[in-house]
This record gives sequence, structure tokens and C-alpha cells, in this order.
Amino acid sequence: MQALEKLFRLEEHGTTVRTELVAGVTTFLTMAYIVFVNPSILADAGMPRDAVFVATCLIAALGTLIMGLYANYPIALAPGMGLNAYFAYVVVKGMGFPWQVALGAVFISGCLFLAVTLFRLRELIIRGIPATLRSAITVGIGLFLAIISLKSAGIVAPSPATYVTLGDLHSPTVVLAVLGFFLIVVLDRLKVPGAILLGILAVTVLSFFFGGNRFGGVFALPPSIAPTFLQLDISGALSVGILNVVLVFFLVELFDATGTLMGVAKRAGLLKEGKMDRMNKALLADSGAIFAGSLLGTSSTTAYIESAAGVQAGGRTGLTALTVAVLFLACLAISPLAGSVPAYATAPALFFVACLMLRELTELDWDESTEVIPAAVCALAMPFTYSIANGLAFGFITYAVLKGCTGRAREVHPMVWLIAGVFLFKFVYVGGH
Repeated sequence: MQALEKLFRLEEHGTTVRTELVAGVTTFLTMAYIVFVNPSILADAGMPRDAVFVATCLIAALGTLIMGLYANYPIALAPGMGLNAYFAYVVVKGMGFPWQVALGAVFISGCLFLAVTLFRLRELIIRGIPATLRSAITVGIGLFLAIISLKSAGIVAPSPATYVTLGDLHSPTVVLAVLGFFLIVVLDRLKVPGAILLGILAVTVLSFFFGGNRFGGVFALPPSIAPTFLQLDISGALSVGILNVVLVFFLVELFDATGTLMGVAKRAGLLKEGKMDRMNKALLADSGAIFAGSLLGTSSTTAYIESAAGVQAGGRTGLTALTVAVLFLACLAISPLAGSVPAYATAPALFFVACLMLRELTELDWDESTEVIPAAVCALAMPFTYSIANGLAFGFITYAVLKGCTGRAREVHPMVWLIAGVFLFKFVYVGGH
């Protein structure tokens, strides 16, 4: 106990070992769905599902462990929702890059994130990006996840006449996905810990009876990580065609990590004069996890807003994060269960997360058209062009053009002009994806 007190300064933070352990279990239950969802999404990109499952568990444990021991914050890390979908459906399936090259892009973005953190350039970049565009990025990723989840559930189907149309609502898999979504929302509203995880597991169990799924057991020794370990292609990622992919990974990681860290720390009462004492350490843990995750074989890792659930349960120190890390390691023993989870079981979880991400719309200033129009363009372009990169590009370019054409060019930070210029160059000289 004394060692834990010395390491995490529990008394100083007004907490106890028991409280921190309960908080860690709470956080884990709210985000454990990622060990099922991430392999499911990346498998669509052609990655070996079992190896991705192991990589997901390992990087979630490693990243969260670093956050707990190095930064002493009750914040957990895991592969980020949205970026895994961008990785699979846009970079690999849409743009045609091999998943090894996409991992190389994640590695480079992690190095960039590490560099701006070490040289303390993060605040300069964050200050330069308008708050409306930062909100729009979150909303756009939510809409992007929504269309992916509806497609996976079979609720949305392709149509030659209207591009998309309603799927077969009589299909057992569609019915199970709908039931799973309602179950998740109800459990979440009733504040049941692990609502998303319970929803996924419930649909998976029902799929064995009504969806033609086969039960492969629950426990087994962890599969080999060899198919994805150190398989990244960095030289391929340095090609001209994927530079904008690196930029998207970097920007979204930067905003996502910073926003999540500040949000959870604020809820935990760990901000001093509006700032985090150990923000740089927390960001180093985050960027280090991105770097390590690309080596293990998964898309970008980031801080999870679900950590707020553990904070609500009293978590205030890195002991909460340490608890989460141990539980993610324990997940390595449930690979047969993870392999049995169908896409329509994880789709309700994706759609629920997508709905929650739309709350950022309330942050927009709807009376200022030069702010809200670029934000709307950014958010809407992501699902309708099936690309987070295009949404970002259209948003930044629209912002710069509207401010410039209305005599408000001085309001535009040089960082916005730079990013807009990079995207415009990419469209004009490289072509769009």
C-alpha cells in the first residue's frame, strides 16, 4: 500500500486504493467493446483478425500503463474509433493502399505527434485551428461512423438510382442489430456499467440462435501477433499519394487527444487554472502509443473519453489506468469469443458512439455564417464523400475562402492558410480521394 501511495500520491488526490480499483473496472467496462470492434473493422481492410485482436489488447494495455505510471492520470488509451474506420474503408479499401502502407502512415503521424509534443508546438497548432472546425471534425467523424455502422447492420443498402436506400428490415441480422442498439441506449440511460459491451455480447449470443453464427468457445491461448507485428511499410507511406493521409491522421489525433485529455481532467477536477499540470507527459504517452501501435499492427491509438466513467466513479490517479491496463491484458485469453462477434453485433455500438459525437453541434455559433458554413461543409463532406480527409480539406478551404472574400482574412490564423493550401495543392496537382 505504501508503494502505491508513493507512486500515485493517493492521499494528495483524495482517493483510496479501493476507489481507484473500482474506477478502473468501470472505465474498462465502458471501453472493452474496442477489443471486438477494432478487429472487426480492420479485418475489412484485409488484416488478420486474430493478430489485430492481440495488437488491440496489447496496445490498449501498454498505452494505458504508460499514461498511468508516467503521467499519473486516470485516463485509458486504445485504438481510436473513427480513425480505424478511416484506415480501413478510405485508405485501404477506397484509395487502394495495402494495409501495411496504411500502418506506415500511422507510424509517421505518430512520429509527427511525438515531435510537436517534445518541441511544445502542440499549443501553437491547436490555437491556430478555429474551434468551429475542431467541433466539425468530431461531428463529421460521427456521421462517417454512422453510415459505416448502418451499412454493417444491413439497414442501409446500395442503390443504383439513389446511391443509398433502405435495406431488408426482415433480415434476422438487421433485427438483431436494431435490438442491440436499443439495448445499448436503454442500458446507458439506466447508467449500467459496460452498456456498449453488454449490447455487443447480447447480440452475439442471439446470433448463435437466429443469425447462423457458430460458437467457437470463450477462452484459449492468445493467437500469434506475427502476421501484423512489424509489418508496416514506411517507405510506401512516404509516397506522394499518401501524404494527405498522414496529415489527416496527425490532425485528428492531435485534436482528439487534446480534447479528451482536457475533458476528462476537467471532470476529475485535475485542472489548475484551466490547465493540466502534466499535459505534456500525457501527450507523450498518447503519441508513444500511436508509434507502438503501428509496430504491433493496429490503427492510431488515442485517449478514450470513456475514461470519464471511471472519473465519475472516483478515479483520480494513474492507479485507475493501471487497473484498466491489467484487465486489457486479461482479455488476451478470450480470442475465440472475439472471433465469434459478427459485424452486425458491433454495428449498434458504432452507431451509438456516432450519435454521441453529434453533441458537438451545440458548440457551433449558428449566427456567424463564415464560421458555421465551413464547419457544416467539413462535417457533411465526410460521410457523403466517404472520406475524413475530404471533409477536412473542404472545411479548411471553405473557411479560408469565406473569411478572405468577406474582408476578414486577418481572423484566419497562418496555420489555417497553410493546411488549406496543402489540401488545395493536393486536389489541383495530385487528384482527390
